[in-house]
Amino acid sequence: MSISEPLGEKKGPYAGDLTREEEIARILRVDHAGEYGAVRIYQGQLAVFGPKHPLAGKLRHMQEQEQEHLKAFEQLLTERRVRPTMLTPLWDLAGFALGAGTALLGEKTAMACTVAIEECIDGHYTEQKEALEGDERETDLKAKIEQFRAEEIEHRDLALEHGAQQAPGYRFLYEAIQAGSRLAIWVSSRV
Repeated sequence: MSISEPLGEKKGPYAGDLTREEEIARILRVDHAGEYGAVRIYQGQLAVFGPKHPLAGKLRHMQEQEQEHLKAFEQLLTERRVRPTMLTPLWDLAGFALGAGTALLGEKTAMACTVAIEECIDGHYTEQKEALEGDERETDLKAKIEQFRAEEIEHRDLALEHGAQQAPGYRFLYEAIQAGSRLAIWVSSRV
């Protein structure tokens, strides 16, 4: 790159650049990990609240949608011969612990967790959708991401309706969960 060439504009392949196939593999790997973690978060919340809790039906609905997202990404990983992240055992424990921990702090804190996670995923899916723009080979993947993003927004809105922003320490909790989610996204896409 010459000094006169604007930063960020590439004139050709460079060492370390990902191929399109590697980019898609990262998308599938991280989305699978994220959906796996989301299922575990709702399982943790349901374990604490129990089946008769007023939020149990809504939590089960969200968990079922996340399970469908996970199933779709599991199928795509298999079809495209992409390995899942090696950190799945960590996300298994971390997701359940985050769900159970926030539920132990009360309904509003559990809902604050949902808002933080779903807003992070909304931004992540939006970036992926933009990265797939114009790629005619990936229209099905882009459509799935758009559908799943809409459902994640639905989860966020439901959590807001149930008092997420009234959780004690909401802003701190929100920022901490967002930071952890962004880190998990970055690591899961690479490991």
